[in-house]
Amino acid sequence: MKVSSYLDTKPIQELPGVVKREVITADDGAPNFCMRVFDVEPGAFTPSHEHPWEHEVYVLSGRGVMVGEQGETQIAKDSVVFVPPNEHHCFINNSNEILRFICVIPIIT
Repeated sequence: MKVSSYLDTKPIQELPGVVKREVITADDGAPNFCMRVFDVEPGAFTPSHEHPWEHEVYVLSGRGVMVGEQGETQIAKDSVVFVPPNEHHCFINNSNEILRFICVIPIIT
């Protein structure tokens, strides 16, 4: 078992204004899923990309926009997002506070 603060995990700068922390990974003994916490600064955005696996997102705080194949959707604290495999997507912080969310993806070997 692992219990920790997400702040104990080393931050990784994805893009300017976007920090990722991989809080639970295969290194922790997780056989199936990786949990990551993202902090997106005001005006910043995650990389626009797609991949062959699904992922699930839970917004912890802040507001922003999820951009997917169906256009833009507003997200805020307590929003949940399902991104299906191969859907092009990104998250944009269009507010004046940090957009923080949990993102869960399968462990890819």
